[in-house]
Amino acid sequence: MHVLERDVSLPAPRERVFAFFADARNLERLTPPSLRFRILTPGAIEMRAGAIIDYRIHLSGLPIRWRTVIEAWEPPGRFVDLQEKGPYALWRHTHSFEETSGGTLMHDRVEYALPLGPLGRLAQRLFVARRLDEIFAFRAQVVGELFGP
Repeated sequence: MHVLERDVSLPAPRERVFAFFADARNLERLTPPSLRFRILTPGAIEMRAGAIIDYRIHLSGLPIRWRTVIEAWEPPGRFVDLQEKGPYALWRHTHSFEETSGGTLMHDRVEYALPLGPLGRLAQRLFVARRLDEIFAFRAQVVGELFGP
């Protein structure tokens, strides 16, 4: 298993930042355009424990369907999404929002594992870790622009 952790300080109230992330449709804004991320779940998505979100991404040009289940929903402090179906053997993403004197500290913790044993470990070293770093750097840039001064 691998763990990726990132922190972003935002000069905005925690409730406002959490509300942005509570709208699943905003995931498209937070994902690099190269992944061609699209939510497939029709209509409004009520975020709560047990909510299911279906979407599609493109990895190396190949379309991949992904299903996420909201495992924990604790506004405005945190929520956890768990991949039920998708490219990873495990993907658990904990989103935490801590109130600070300057606004909000947003913390992402992703626990993930790749399938295919030795091939998955090779993919992790060759490109997966780097690609995830790029995705979370993009995400930090977007939220910085949205909630910055």
